[in-house]
Amino acid sequence: MGMLENVQSGRESKPPRIMIYGSEGVGKSTFGASAPGAIFVQTEDGLGEINCKKFPLAHSLAEVLAELTALRDEQHDFQTVVVDSADWLERLIFDEVCREYGVRNIEKADGGYGRGYTHALTHWRKVINLLQELRDKRSMMVILVAHAKVERFEDPENAAYDRYTPRLHKHAASLIAEWVDAVLFANKKFRVTKENDRAIAAPIGSDGGERIIRTVGSPACIAKNRYGLPAEIPLSWQAFIDTYSKIEEQNK
Repeated sequence: MGMLENVQSGRESKPPRIMIYGSEGVGKSTFGASAPGAIFVQTEDGLGEINCKKFPLAHSLAEVLAELTALRDEQHDFQTVVVDSADWLERLIFDEVCREYGVRNIEKADGGYGRGYTHALTHWRKVINLLQELRDKRSMMVILVAHAKVERFEDPENAAYDRYTPRLHKHAASLIAEWVDAVLFANKKFRVTKENDRAIAAPIGSDGGERIIRTVGSPACIAKNRYGLPAEIPLSWQAFIDTYSKIEEQNK
């Protein structure tokens, strides 16, 4: 049989892989908890006020890997795995690299010069491989929750500017962003006005500002999606899945 006989065509319908990031308290964990059959792998202690299924707080990378392995190998009815949060998971990964090389700081691992961050990617790939198996073998959706940071971006075509990015080392952020189908930036809408040469931000909408998801990258934030989502949708699981399902139906 020739190799060309293995060529495939058509679209594949698989569960979404999502990273959602934003500032503290904007509603990222609530978004994940609203997904169907959600189970949290928690690496930070912030789910106390949310009614959800969750593993005990993980204190090491080994515990996180054991929980993901259990979801892969044991019988259960969960449909979505939520890692909350990716940036606290990165701290556990850094701790593991430091333990392996007998140092206290990731900067000193394997003699320094950034080698520690390279070794951290090896552990990130273990996590991603397990998440991929959950998607492929158990048909589970994957949601990675992360906090946001403001980072200076040196644009080779324009002047440098600040933008929101996930609070992760740049190598890990790139690895995850390439793997997921959507990087969603959760934020509140604000209107900025000037008074006496001062910029004043006022929320748009009730309850401290309308909460939205940005799905397309811009100078203000890193974002992407492979689904053809509109650039901005309300911050809720229902709004996301309704929009996603409508597009999937149109593409059939």
